[in-house]
Order: sequence, then C-alpha cells, then structure tokens
Amino acid sequence: MSTNQIPTWLALALVAALALTVSCRTSPSGPSPSTAQPVFRAEKLAEMDAAIEEAIAAKKLPGGVLWLEHRGQSYRKACGQRAVLPAAEPMTEDTIFDVASLTKVAATTPAVMWLVERGQVKLDAPVRDYLPEFAGNGRDAITVRHLLTHTSGLRPDIALKPDWSGYDAAIRLCCAEKPQAAPDEKFIYSDTNFILLGEIVRRVSGQRLDEFAQRALYGPLGMRDTGFNPPPNKLQRIAPTEVQNGQPLRGTVHDPRSRRMDGVAGHAGLFTTAHDLARYARLMLHQGELDGVRIFSEATVDLMTHVQTPPTLTVRRGLGWDIDSGYSIPRGSLFPIGSYGHTGWTGVSLWIDPGSESFVIFLSNRNHPDGRGEVAALRQKLGTLAAEAIVDFKPSR
Repeated sequence: MSTNQIPTWLALALVAALALTVSCRTSPSGPSPSTAQPVFRAEKLAEMDAAIEEAIAAKKLPGGVLWLEHRGQSYRKACGQRAVLPAAEPMTEDTIFDVASLTKVAATTPAVMWLVERGQVKLDAPVRDYLPEFAGNGRDAITVRHLLTHTSGLRPDIALKPDWSGYDAAIRLCCAEKPQAAPDEKFIYSDTNFILLGEIVRRVSGQRLDEFAQRALYGPLGMRDTGFNPPPNKLQRIAPTEVQNGQPLRGTVHDPRSRRMDGVAGHAGLFTTAHDLARYARLMLHQGELDGVRIFSEATVDLMTHVQTPPTLTVRRGLGWDIDSGYSIPRGSLFPIGSYGHTGWTGVSLWIDPGSESFVIFLSNRNHPDGRGEVAALRQKLGTLAAEAIVDFKPSR
C-alpha cells in the first residue's frame, strides 16, 4: 500500500487527533526563576511557541520539542502530539526521535574524528587506504576529507533498484559508485559519503558504528537515550514516522537505505532525545569536554567546525557540519557564519553558535503520518527568533 493511502479508520483518527489542543507545554525544569537577570526575552519565547503552534495547526507537523540554551540556561517546550495514528499521544520532552541526517554529525563525524585524533585515520588519506575496493574509475583521488565535506563528487544516493538488502550489499554498491565530478570540483550532498565513512569506522576500529559510538561517545557523555535500533522498552517514547503497510514506523529507521542496512549506517539511523542532543551540543560548545569528561581536543573541535571546503566553492562546510549552504536554514537571519549545525529529513535540526555560547534544537516527526509535513520555514523562523530571544546576543554582521 502506498504511504499516502491511509485507511478510513486511520484518517478519522487523524482528524480527531488534530482537533486536540496543540498548545506548548513548558518543561518543569526550565530556566530557574531565581536567575538575577533574565537570559531570554519572554516575548520572543512566546513567538517561538506561537510559530510551532501555528505550524501544527496548519498540519505541517504533528508536534515537536524545542530546546534553546544560552550559557547553561535553557528554555524547553514540548508541543502538539507525538503521534496521531493509530491513537493520539501528547508530545513529551523525553520523546525519542529518528533524527535522520543528524546521524552524520552526532554519530559518524565524531566517530571518524575520534579516530583521526588518535592517528588511526588520516583526513587526507585516500579512502582506498581503508576500503581497498574503493579504487579505479575516478575514485583513487577521493580522500576522507572529501567524504566529510561532501566534495567527493559522488552522487547523492545509491539506487534502490534493482532491489538489494543487507549492510554488505550497500557497501559494495557504494564502493562501486563512479564519481560525477572530480574531488573539490563540486559540492554534492551525498548520503553515500557517510555510508562509506561509517564503514571506515567499522574497519579501523573493529566495531560497527553503533557499537563504537556507544563506547567512545554516548556512554562517556551519559547520553542514555541515544543509539541505533532502540530497544523495545523505549518504544512507547519514540515518535512514529510514516505509515507503511498500514502501520506507522516506530523504532524502525525511516530512511530506506539505512533500513535495508539493518538500521546501522553512517548517514541515518540514529535515535535520540532533545536532552541527549543538548549534552552533545554542550560538548561542542565546551571545546570537546563536558562534566570533566574530555572526548576531543580543542584543536579537533576547531577542525570540525571551521570551513574545510576549498575557496573555489561558494558553499562553506566544516567536517560533517554545515556552516553556510542551502541547508543552513536553521541558522535563521541573525546567527553568524561562524555558527554551525545540521538538519535531518524527518524534521529535526541543531544549530550551535560558539560566539554567543548558545544552541537551538528542534526535533519533530514532520513526516508522520503521511510524509506531507514541512518544517523548513519553521526552522528558519525559530533560528531567527532564538537569536532575538537571547538578551545579550549581539549580531556580528
């Protein structure tokens, strides 16, 4: 059955669910009322809430979780519904989301850079040094850095037809891809780049990406709800995505290639919460250290988050991270070029501004239930309002 062909009973449930209140619910552990000076402008926070509520009312998304943080003070809201089918469920702050391409910067990039920092992977080494079958037909000059900056020349995706299944089949297809451009010639945002990076992590470390990320990143950082293929005991808290074969995907990755790869891939497959993602954002703001645990050196964080694309390209990317491109919508109109972040297909985004020591997270399942949701305009508005909400924010341009 097509994902857009929803049975009548499901459609009726959808109508009923959307008739429920979409008002945002403030976290009971939000900004401390004892703070001497206000950190955020109340009227701008209200505008952020209103923007989310309006988008929900317009059926752009069923609900979402907002997290704005500035120098340790946070404003958090859960808005709308976590699920509308087969039954309505209110959104909660601890909802676990399929974060799609945020996997690239919250799993694969830090895993690769952990290995780079320890000398086990070299950024300017050819990919074939780690994946020997990735050779010939224009592939020999492609380096690890090219994969991280989306300047490899590889096309956006490996084909789904003819049918294939399994992790190993995906790696074979990626290694057989013929570049569409020479390295550094074009910016082509490519999931294939990050599937290959995930495989580099596996071969160098001897562990699958999910196992390695848990050991090197999520365990030490106390990110308890972050990982691939979430266990059954967390199913109730997971935001479902599209309806497929009559049921919403819940706890199963939405991305079709990652799903065929058993849910563990370098480009998509990660599940997490706003709380865990906030811990990761703080690690980045604190130059690789959080709560006495150092994951990266300051130099590694600087390397990841400063421009790494060649000056011949107008797009500016760090290693994994977006800085200034057509994907930089969550930056809004005020956060400067020195800020960085990423988005995900399912309706998620993270944007970090080191200059103001701030970040804004917005997690939603905009493709629940029928894949027709749209949050691009909302992301942009929230990015602008986030900067405006910070009392001592000073635009640098």
